[in-house]
Amino acid sequence: MKKLSSILLILCVLLLGCQRQNPLVYNVNKSDELREYESESEEESRFAESLAQKESMKEAESLAAAEAAVWTKKLPQKTATRVKGIYLTAVTAGSSRMQDIVGHLDETELNAVVIDILGDKGRIEYQMSSPLIDEIGSQEDTIPDLPSLMKTLKAHGIYTIARIVTFRDPYLATVKPEWMNHNADGSVFTDNSGMAWVDPYNRDAWEYKVQVAEQCADAGFDEIQFDYVRFCTERGMNGVVYPEEETQGMDKTDIITEFVRFASDRLAAKNVFMSTDVFGTIIGSYVDTVSVGQDYPVMAGAVDYMCPMIYPSHYGNGNFGLEVPDLEPYKAILGACNASRKDLALDYTDGVHQAIVRPWLQGFTASWLKSFKRYGAAEIRQQIQAVYDAGYDEWIIWNASNEYDWSAYLSDEQAAQEDQQIKAKRAADAQAAIDASRAAEESEAASRAAALESIAQSKEDAANAIETAAESSEN
Repeated sequence: MKKLSSILLILCVLLLGCQRQNPLVYNVNKSDELREYESESEEESRFAESLAQKESMKEAESLAAAEAAVWTKKLPQKTATRVKGIYLTAVTAGSSRMQDIVGHLDETELNAVVIDILGDKGRIEYQMSSPLIDEIGSQEDTIPDLPSLMKTLKAHGIYTIARIVTFRDPYLATVKPEWMNHNADGSVFTDNSGMAWVDPYNRDAWEYKVQVAEQCADAGFDEIQFDYVRFCTERGMNGVVYPEEETQGMDKTDIITEFVRFASDRLAAKNVFMSTDVFGTIIGSYVDTVSVGQDYPVMAGAVDYMCPMIYPSHYGNGNFGLEVPDLEPYKAILGACNASRKDLALDYTDGVHQAIVRPWLQGFTASWLKSFKRYGAAEIRQQIQAVYDAGYDEWIIWNASNEYDWSAYLSDEQAAQEDQQIKAKRAADAQAAIDASRAAEESEAASRAAALESIAQSKEDAANAIETAAESSEN
């Protein structure tokens, strides 16, 4: 027994001696080269991490800059007017004819006038002043007393629109030839009518045109309308040279859009509405868009009103499925307005501004056409009806000589009744569309149910056939 106890005691001592309180640590004598390598590796790791952080910051900054660079339309803080208007030359606006015209506007649904302020010849039609405008010297006295005219129009509740011809300007070519389109030989380009055109890439010319617009806003105009906001499309334009240092990679639609946005920002600051006249043929046409530089839905995002010139006489035979569009004013205008709605709907984004469409309608007879129709009160009314039937509410009538058939326009009372009829028709059409959609859905659901029932019946028939065959086999 003693011997056994001694052996157990010796074993316990040995076991206690083998236990260690701390983990085993190996001491490694690192060479200088190994230490240097480890130090460099740690430094490279920190450097790589720093680069990754910088790259991440750069990407975030680029994204923020891109978001900040997205242009958004600034809206005037004023109540819009539903415009039913006519065009007036500066000669008419500055003459005694205005008394008679204002009287007709008082008696009819007409409530707006578009007046030439910077006209087709490049002349400002009344006296305005700024250092740049004075330097160019384009002012004339065609409208001798604009303040008095504006006071009269306002007193009669007439909405006023100043028309500014933008990139066609024969006068400007005489004082600022360097601002104009140039041929390869350096000469100023002129169109078939001998008119010179401003180089749309020239931003000095932008400033001049927009200063004129700002002066109009200060004079009390409710809206500024830019016409000829485009490139010339006449023969010879292929010879016009736009240096690369000037275009900076921007194509025609890029630069026209940038001008429109430039003007829109300046005029919004004046709390005045802005509109642009555009070719009706650009609607849905890539070829025409590229040719003139007017992108219909893009421009609609930059202005308050789009004014497409959709005169039936300006469409070639066959457009809208019509043999001669000028002979069918209702169908031509309805086709153009429906095309406008489709084009804008394809580009619409919820919450993003899109202009109100206010088309120009034909108030003249296109007697130069081989086949034409004389446009009187009935033809004008048909065009207006087409605008309403397409879902639009505003319009302006163009007649270059300002000879209007006043019988084409309703009285205020008649127009109010017409508005009620239009609202009722639109509500009925909307309900009919909802009903048709619901009926189509119900029909489709019934068809699906019938198909499923047919499949189920087929499966059941197949199962019964198999069971019958099995029973026959057993027998």
